[in-house]
Amino acid sequence: MINRKIIMTTLTGSAVALTGAIATGCASQGKIEYPEAPQEPGLTEVRSGVEFADPYRPLENDTAEATLEWVKAENRVTQDYLSRIPFRDAVRSRLTDLNNYRKEGLMSKHRDGKYYFYVNDGLQNQSVLYRSDSIGGEAEIFLDPNTLSDDGTVALTGLTFSNDGRHAAYTISRNGSDWTEIYVMDMNTKELLPDHIEWAKFTDAAWDGDGFYYSAYPRPEAGKEFSNANENHQIYYHRLGTPQSDDRLVYEDPAHPLHFHTAYVPDNERYLFVVGGGEGVGASYMVKDLKKGGDWTVIEPSQDFDINLVDVKDDKFYFISRADAPKGRLMVADARNPQRANWKEIIPERDDAVLTGVQFAGDRLIVNYEKDASDRVYVYEPDGKLVTELQLPTFGSAAISSSKDNDEVYYAFSSFTYPSAIYSYDLKTGESTFLKEAEIKGLNLDDYVTEQVWYRSAAPDSAMIPMFITYKKGLEKNGSNPVYLYGYGGFNISLTPGFSPSRMLWLENGGIYAQASLRGGSEYGEEWHQAGTKMQKLNVFNDFIGAAEYLINEGWSSPEKMAIVGGSNGGLLVGATTNLRPDLFRVAIPEVGVMDMMRYHLFTIGWNWASDYGTSDDSEEMARYLLSYSPAHNVRNDGTPYPAILVTTADHDDRVVPAHSFKYAAALQAADTGDAPKLIRIDSNAGHGGGKPMSKVIDENADIYSFIFYNMGITPKK
Repeated sequence: MINRKIIMTTLTGSAVALTGAIATGCASQGKIEYPEAPQEPGLTEVRSGVEFADPYRPLENDTAEATLEWVKAENRVTQDYLSRIPFRDAVRSRLTDLNNYRKEGLMSKHRDGKYYFYVNDGLQNQSVLYRSDSIGGEAEIFLDPNTLSDDGTVALTGLTFSNDGRHAAYTISRNGSDWTEIYVMDMNTKELLPDHIEWAKFTDAAWDGDGFYYSAYPRPEAGKEFSNANENHQIYYHRLGTPQSDDRLVYEDPAHPLHFHTAYVPDNERYLFVVGGGEGVGASYMVKDLKKGGDWTVIEPSQDFDINLVDVKDDKFYFISRADAPKGRLMVADARNPQRANWKEIIPERDDAVLTGVQFAGDRLIVNYEKDASDRVYVYEPDGKLVTELQLPTFGSAAISSSKDNDEVYYAFSSFTYPSAIYSYDLKTGESTFLKEAEIKGLNLDDYVTEQVWYRSAAPDSAMIPMFITYKKGLEKNGSNPVYLYGYGGFNISLTPGFSPSRMLWLENGGIYAQASLRGGSEYGEEWHQAGTKMQKLNVFNDFIGAAEYLINEGWSSPEKMAIVGGSNGGLLVGATTNLRPDLFRVAIPEVGVMDMMRYHLFTIGWNWASDYGTSDDSEEMARYLLSYSPAHNVRNDGTPYPAILVTTADHDDRVVPAHSFKYAAALQAADTGDAPKLIRIDSNAGHGGGKPMSKVIDENADIYSFIFYNMGITPKK
């Protein structure tokens, strides 16, 4: 399916082992002297008639000398604190051992008849792309991203093959940035062609003939590449062997400079689709017949509905649509008359599950549903008749690899205590065959259990919210078990079960991992999503508070043993929840969070989040609502004890710019919130989280979990 909306995601953190308590904690290091942040005391701003203070505005200039010096000083304070944790090196060593196992991705068969798949031998900074002539056959390296940089900070972010099987275009990201570069290689010789595209963003290469379409922004102002607002997303066509300066502008929309535009060409190279996003919750669609030429045909003009193009087959366009179906249904359009009003239904909406994916497997359809935040996979006839359900091992997450060009189907499955396993599926017999799984020495997965519970939100409506709880069998509800509570709650994104080796060590030593399915996500369709957006955003924070209260009231844990973690929109969640209920938590880890809700829409692609948040420019009511929970503007300053807080961000994060975390951390450190540490960890040569090299992942996790254990008074297993 086409990814039509740029979303804010980050990697879920993981934990490390713990055993007994020790009589140490944050107080043992004494009072922390925080650096004085650059500021303009008394600076205020008015938006939609609402005035708010913004004394740390200078920190928005991340290239200013004063900001750079403050960053260095903050990192010195943070690293000094972390270096005094006696078990920090042991934590890093254990995390290194835990991650040192072979990880193999799902294979996919392409038109050259070869199978492509990613492998990480354990501690490689980036996974390597291999190919082979047969399943299980001898494999050769096709592309190794680790050779693209000395420190692993160049990540392979996408790969598309030309339809004639001659060329592959791949996209890379440097230092975790969203900025994309495109390179082209000969598929037979694996030699690099001279073609090189710069300043592309949110794009891959959509092949058509001897070239491809891609999306890019105008070259940014020098020194502001990672902070200035991105406007005027354009689509170009690049012909192989020509310089980027000769690329042909195919589509732009000057009247809507904040829209995204993505090109898609089906493998018959007959049609060019332009997918629009960035304004509403969904996507607009236009199509042009490349053989006949002529004007664009508008399929759906608005971005009011979540619509995804599945595929094109026999001049039929297949869409997953939530228009008039909040949980999704499969529709088909005739290429001669493709407007949404003329679509026909193939698979109707279900009441009990959300349609999340459809793809062809030969002449059949593989259909993925999500029920209660867990995947279900079915096989359908192309007319919408149900054939069978694939029997997955337990509740978890499934990824499918199939094609309309052949009958081969492969799928990968994982869950909280189930490492990724790969299977083949026979469409004729309906049988699955196990192929391979990750092997992690020293773990007995039968020792653990996951249960799903429902609890009441702390919101006024007392909505019932599901949550997964994973722990070691035999754990007692004695009110003293350490809990790692994770949530996200936004942008129509669902948190489904997934595996983390570091989390397994946390579990085997008595820790609990809890993952709440908060409103704002897609777990129960568009209504569930909308219930956590704009003027209902407080529902999300109250859902998270309700999760903590449930774990405490049911005897799983206590505030002294509760850590909350979230990234990006989840960082906002942690920051806002901490301000609302600092008494509930011992440790809070807001990662790369959106912390300034009054000005977020002014940086890079922040304006794209308005469909979930609203903006301070919308109305006085909206501005007041945003100001009421904005983490950077609501830090208490009256002596109320706050949990120990470690803020994380990175210098190349151009998704959620580091100014959010800078301003929030400065406000925390200046306020009277008790003696628990309020630190910020600012990574270098890193971004929002995607493509981060394994070495940096391990270092960051070692710091985060050392901080958690130390401030809970827990010593990790050596």
